[in-house]
Amino acid sequence: MAATDRPLANRILWGLLFGVVAGLATLALGQASPASLAFMRKVSTDVFDPLGQVFLRLLFFVVIPLVFASLAAGVAQLGRLDRLGPLAGRTFALFFLNMAVAVGLGLLMMNVLRPGDHLDAGAKTMLMQEFGGAAQKHVTTAAAQPSLSLSGIVEMFMPKNLFGAVVGHTNGTIGEVLPLIVFALLVGVVGTQLAEARRQQLLSALDLVSELMTGIVRLALKLAPYAVPLMIYGVVVKVGLDILVALGVFALGCLAVMLLHLFGTMSLWLRLWTGRSPLAFFRDIRGVLVTAFSTSSSNATLPAALECSQNTLGLKPSVAGFVLPLGTTMNMSGTALYEGCVVLFVAQVFGVDLSVGQQLTLLCLSVLSAVAVAGIPGGSLPLIAGLLVTFGIPPEGIGIVLGVDRVLDMARSTLNVGCDLAVAAVIDERERQADAGTAQS
Repeated sequence: MAATDRPLANRILWGLLFGVVAGLATLALGQASPASLAFMRKVSTDVFDPLGQVFLRLLFFVVIPLVFASLAAGVAQLGRLDRLGPLAGRTFALFFLNMAVAVGLGLLMMNVLRPGDHLDAGAKTMLMQEFGGAAQKHVTTAAAQPSLSLSGIVEMFMPKNLFGAVVGHTNGTIGEVLPLIVFALLVGVVGTQLAEARRQQLLSALDLVSELMTGIVRLALKLAPYAVPLMIYGVVVKVGLDILVALGVFALGCLAVMLLHLFGTMSLWLRLWTGRSPLAFFRDIRGVLVTAFSTSSSNATLPAALECSQNTLGLKPSVAGFVLPLGTTMNMSGTALYEGCVVLFVAQVFGVDLSVGQQLTLLCLSVLSAVAVAGIPGGSLPLIAGLLVTFGIPPEGIGIVLGVDRVLDMARSTLNVGCDLAVAAVIDERERQADAGTAQS
């Protein structure tokens, strides 16, 4: 996040701490006076929860237009697809491979640790009641879904009535996101075939929609320092200490798998595909990683990454100038990893079991949606809400992880930037090998 966003992040973290402390104090008081605990639970349900919902509903408002505009613009801005050369092909292939591996590691970690299972059956039942029965409806819907088949996949991604599926059937639900993603990709692909002037008009319109939706997200985030303590207080007093244990395991698990992907997967790539020493590589880019961690922004770190790539790593300017700026918006491995982990964690909290096929679908959708995330603090929250709906999980569940989202933001940005530089190093080596082969022939 930019420097101007740090006070907001600090207020959100302080709000989270205040809500947790207040909730624990209420639980302690309830040991001596059960009537006071019952009263505060009622106050939380009748007063605090509706106020917290104002923040969540603002995020839900932008899910559909933001997903469409961001994905369509992301594809359309590539220009003529048939003119993308080997450099672009290698770049996009490694971007998506990087994000897919990251999400796969995250989902594996979540299946091993299962932080959502730290809540007992009574706590999960209370959470169901917390969301007014909507959670149980979503769970029932998910359980009733047919097993994945070819015809079922076609229906899932391409319903007969696109707008009916996207808009939703009632004012209490968010529309389906899967067909929206397909439609946005189609619009973007066709947009690349338009004449340049028309393509720029399309991009201008899509960018305007994205800017408007991002403005609403920023407006919602101004409420976050007040909504977060209200929501976390309500969850703590109703569920108890179990929710804090589950959140702690979730946050530590996310941090561990981010470190594993950055220093494990990327080290393997560097060793296999470049011959570079991973230890020397990470020593050379440590200043850039520190910048990313302190600013929580890939965009703010881009100048330092470009300077390091050319002057310290010795990458070709043409490679660094193409891969790194594109990576700040497309190579979002930390964001994709986090989205997959949040969806699986909230599913575990609400007792929604995702099959292997559904988790593979989640992997693909996390990669696609990460590309569409707005480059602002909290930009991934509307996309995560859309993914939750896709798998029959109550989208209000993002309120549970909202506080730790701020804590993990710095780690996600560091992973994003580190992977950008590692991918650039791999592509640079491939380009040099291709140039050498051409020169010999």
